[in-house]
Amino acid sequence: MSKIVRPVSNTLGDLLDELAARHPEKEAIVFGNHRINYKNLKDKANILACSLIDLGVKPGDRVALLAPNRPEWIIATFAIAKIGAITSAISTFSTPTELSWTLKNCNAVALITVPSFKGNDFLKAITNLSQKNSKENSNDLNIDGFPNLKVLISLDKATDDRAIGWDDCMAYSKNISVAALQKRQKKVSKNDLCFILYTSGSTAEPKGVTLAHGNVIANGYDIGRRQNLSDQDILWFAIPLFWSFGSANALPAIMTHSGSIVLQESFEPAAAIELIEKERCTVFYGMVNMARSIRENDGWSLEKLKSMRTGLTIGLPEDIQMIIDTMSTSELCNVYGSTETYGNASVCSSTDPIDLRLKSQGLPLPGMKIRVVDPETKVPLSPEEIGEITVAGYVTPGYFNAPELTAQTFDKDGYFLTGDLGIIGKDGRVYFKGRLKEIIKTGGVNVSPLEVEGVILKHPNVKQAFVLGVPHKQKTEAVTAVVELNTTSKTNPSEIITFCRNKLASYKVPLSLFIRSNDELPRTSTGKINKPALRQEIIEELSTTEFTS
Repeated sequence: MSKIVRPVSNTLGDLLDELAARHPEKEAIVFGNHRINYKNLKDKANILACSLIDLGVKPGDRVALLAPNRPEWIIATFAIAKIGAITSAISTFSTPTELSWTLKNCNAVALITVPSFKGNDFLKAITNLSQKNSKENSNDLNIDGFPNLKVLISLDKATDDRAIGWDDCMAYSKNISVAALQKRQKKVSKNDLCFILYTSGSTAEPKGVTLAHGNVIANGYDIGRRQNLSDQDILWFAIPLFWSFGSANALPAIMTHSGSIVLQESFEPAAAIELIEKERCTVFYGMVNMARSIRENDGWSLEKLKSMRTGLTIGLPEDIQMIIDTMSTSELCNVYGSTETYGNASVCSSTDPIDLRLKSQGLPLPGMKIRVVDPETKVPLSPEEIGEITVAGYVTPGYFNAPELTAQTFDKDGYFLTGDLGIIGKDGRVYFKGRLKEIIKTGGVNVSPLEVEGVILKHPNVKQAFVLGVPHKQKTEAVTAVVELNTTSKTNPSEIITFCRNKLASYKVPLSLFIRSNDELPRTSTGKINKPALRQEIIEELSTTEFTS
């Protein structure tokens, strides 16, 4: 029986050292043919940390990290943490414009990147911004708009003379002593920032959420405890590391329990099935669309996934049950949280009855305080009353370089205003009810899209459902639905609307319903369904009818 030992470390650098001392030969990361144990991981992080010091990275500096799920991402994060700098994670979905905006927002002094990924040529995008200069030192970037960006490191073979290759970068470590690294590492405290993670927004620029060492470790450990993780667990890691669900949740949860990570560079269902079976993975981190893709793959079978046990997800009860049935994760945990709450604020226990894990998001984690307030007055509400969910405890110190936005996001008592609707049950559990800004006000009555979507998804021929509010002359907004059908279905919109009438109050029943294929659904840069864009499409489609006139 494995013994659970809570880490004593308060910084990410010290955590890695602690794990390397406790489990030097235990596998930390598996990636293709590469198998890296905890001692190897520490050694690689130390070498890169020394190199970054020699390249001029100082405490508090931001080092941008732009790469898919590769061991170098994790090595770099720990190296950056060891020297008191801050990892600014950038999405591999970024366009050149978005990449430029993010680098400018975090004011990075260095960028560690892959040359290109899935058609995005990152090195070319960066060096296209450069001004060739007369200095002999070709590594002097001289990029207009980024005067502080001095170092460009390529994980693969450098395709530009101003980028330092990964192996060449590691060689810089020879100029820095182990004592110098240790001196830097000792000065890093639990309250120092370790991450800037950018939230993806559909209608506004991303927000740079700052997170501190101590809370990443503490909350990560508590998230792992709810899953009953141990050093015997193996995490299938296909969600992007640059998402908070990856870097501020999955990564600290598994590592604070001395578990192992099986990295998938990016999600692909056939490869996921093969990896999980081969490496006997036990932990699932993912969304319903990932599980659905795996289920629909010809290679899927429960026998191949029989090693799986627990993990985290979010979604409607029907979605979570489907994931459990598909991934063989009988102890899967439902959660509530955001990047601003260090990944999760509440998590079900893997031992909770299935009904509670399907319908609730669990009890608040240790160190978390959650209350529901009136959305207008911000006055706390009683149990079972629906309102805005607010969180205190392990919450972000603020948005990077955005003091006004930070001030607007917290109430007078220091609670983070999530913008989510929910209730705290008499059992103390969190019950998520939808996004506050997505609530549809029709005829003076509020309708939760999440509730209507849940009913539509019970129709046997519906695969996905998205409920929106569109302008309406009499009702202010009308409930409208967009659905994707199962492949072989010939169901028409009126049939689904009739189905809803038998299960919903009349004011919640969609007045209009549209059928779309998966390819026709607009998406954000991170691959999520872009509801604002979908809403605008529907408004335009209805614009010539009496319905929206």
